[in-house]
Amino acid sequence: MRKFLNGLLLTVVLAGVVGTKGNCQDVIPKEFYTAAGIPDSLKEDANSIVRYSIDEVTIKGPGEAVVKHHSLITILNEKGDDEANIRYTYNKKYDTYSFIDVRAFDANGVQVKKYHKSDFYDYALIGGWDVANDERYLDLKHTVASYPTTIEVEYEEDISSFISLDNWYIQNIEQSVQNETYKVLAKPAIGFRYKYTNIKLNAEKGKADDYDTYTWQVKNLKAIKKEENVLMTSVIPFVSFGTNAFNCDGYPGNISTWQDYGKWVYGLNKDVCTLSPQRVAEIRKMTDTIKTDKEKAKFLYQYLQQNTRYVSVQLGIGGWKPFDANFVDTKKYGDCKALANYMYALLKAVNIPSYWAVVYAGFNGLSSDPAFPKNQFNHEILCIPFKNDTTWLDCTMTTRQFGQPGPFTENRNALLITEDGGKLVNTPKSKPEDNQFNSEVHVVLDADGGAKAQVKILSTGEYREEYIQMGYKKQDEQKDDLLNDLSMRQPSVFNFQYGNDKDGIKELDLNLEYDKLYDIASGDKQFYHTNIFELWNLTVPISEKRKSDYCFDFPRIKTCVTTIDLPVGFEVETLPANQHLKFTYGDYDIKFVYDAAKNQVVSTAKFNLANQVIPAAKYTEMQQYMDAIAKAQNKKLVIHRKA
Repeated sequence: MRKFLNGLLLTVVLAGVVGTKGNCQDVIPKEFYTAAGIPDSLKEDANSIVRYSIDEVTIKGPGEAVVKHHSLITILNEKGDDEANIRYTYNKKYDTYSFIDVRAFDANGVQVKKYHKSDFYDYALIGGWDVANDERYLDLKHTVASYPTTIEVEYEEDISSFISLDNWYIQNIEQSVQNETYKVLAKPAIGFRYKYTNIKLNAEKGKADDYDTYTWQVKNLKAIKKEENVLMTSVIPFVSFGTNAFNCDGYPGNISTWQDYGKWVYGLNKDVCTLSPQRVAEIRKMTDTIKTDKEKAKFLYQYLQQNTRYVSVQLGIGGWKPFDANFVDTKKYGDCKALANYMYALLKAVNIPSYWAVVYAGFNGLSSDPAFPKNQFNHEILCIPFKNDTTWLDCTMTTRQFGQPGPFTENRNALLITEDGGKLVNTPKSKPEDNQFNSEVHVVLDADGGAKAQVKILSTGEYREEYIQMGYKKQDEQKDDLLNDLSMRQPSVFNFQYGNDKDGIKELDLNLEYDKLYDIASGDKQFYHTNIFELWNLTVPISEKRKSDYCFDFPRIKTCVTTIDLPVGFEVETLPANQHLKFTYGDYDIKFVYDAAKNQVVSTAKFNLANQVIPAAKYTEMQQYMDAIAKAQNKKLVIHRKA
């Protein structure tokens, strides 16, 4: 896959294209180089302004394109400095930048710096899991000395292999557009297509030699005001491009329908998905005492988790074609495609049918448009069609529970790869019950306000994953994470240890000591929070004109039962009132009981978030609800010495 990084926008595509024109400084009118002519309306809510931008994409044939680009972007303040950090990814096998020129201008349009392609650093685009990768990136960081500063970029790129074209992202968040043009030249036989998202435009269509031409122009587009926890693709205006015919590393294909694209992927996989007869016999022997197909599949999934690891090798067609299942069986590693294919082969060995499924992964990730076939996938998982119980597996996750792929791939379209081609289906949506944080706290107070506390946390789903991953960090980092995540007051003694991880439940035990736990002491009275930590610690700002949905990572349930032993000689003076708070997508309950015989206060709290995406129309209701939770958690328990 390809990544284009520009300012606030990160786009993940497959062999996408962006490019430039030869020396175009005479094409852009001189007034766009100075800051004086910027309309005030374009400065509102903006950190940068696209003054003038011209892109021209010439699609010469399947998988073959030339892209020319020339742009001027004015940076208004330090929040827009990312526009001076210029990065282009490319595939060393398929892509060539014939030139890249960058110039910086002051507010008066006077050139202060000039860079060429030779000034860019050229890095391998290899992450922590990559062994080898054809992807590289060119990187240049210009230091902005004063504001406003204008950055001019020109480049030209030749591409010899791609499946889908890059989208045209018209603006970033907090960026306005003064003048922007995008032009595509495509041979009629290529089957060029386009689709608008978050904007309505009209393409000016024409002919140039034997090419069809499409031209779009945008002028005086105001900045999009930043809102927290937004799915960017629901806000940013963009145009998606596609071609029916493509060619990837010499493998021609068609993506005019999802079925056609699925046939192409199936063709890559069909000769690498069968284990050797010897290994098939061994796998069958391993599972011959297991009664049901689902239990066999669970056993084999756990076998895969225990015996393989994720390693990425993205060379040539290897970015799309998985390793042979026998290679993974021997070497014990592979990327998402290879591991999903290996699981497919394990199931095939015991006559359990399954399907590869390609998907766009990420929390609240993109869902593919049934009416616009385009390869925007970045991950592969597996689907097992048990009768009345379709099961999904993420084969890269060594700690996931069987049948729980999680919010990284949930609630979106995935493309099943079948012998008959591709079929778009929905992945399941997780429920609050899938992600639970359940805790029990026992606090023993002494007469001076000191305390000892024992905390047991039982976590499932995403909370379980969080604590498993936390366990790989250094001890001090784990303590800091726990204090921050739980919004817990710093104790004088802080010990913790991980307990069992069984049946999808991860245990964590904390032992805490406080020299002074009370908030206030006055005479014979002591005022306490009723909890060691906040069950829910998020509030959101008031926004009367919220435009976008608010996105959490996942739905959840959190509970806490807190028992507080009062010091000898003390009794309760004021017990907080029980409360029940509710909004459309969740509720919060807290109840208090004082047992005079045991001299104990027991509070029981429960927080439920039923849906991770909150419609913009419900934002104010959510904001008020979360403020009310914060107030409820701040209620004080008051105790005093007995007379």
